[in-house]
Amino acid sequence: MAGEREEPRARRAFTSEFKAEVVELCRTSGLSIAQVCRQMSLGETAVRRWVAQADVDEGRRDGLTSDERAELSRVRKENRVLREERDILKRAMAFFARETR
Repeated sequence: MAGEREEPRARRAFTSEFKAEVVELCRTSGLSIAQVCRQMSLGETAVRRWVAQADVDEGRRDGLTSDERAELSRVRKENRVLREERDILKRAMAFFARETR
């Protein structure tokens, strides 16, 4: 019926080895990215991102490499945990300061 929405497709996870194989196929097969995506039932946007990230990792394009992205993610998570711990300590200090009066 008109106006009804389709169910969103489940998000799929791919290994880094699979992504590397798809990128290599896009580069060496002589097929366009769109053609490779159709043959393998993959989303074109995701594969274009994989190719662009591979270019960055290989130094062909400017940007953060996969290792740098992983490190940035790890540091941001660590920073978030440290802020939470600091806030808990601040609240505990304020609580005990009120109790001693």
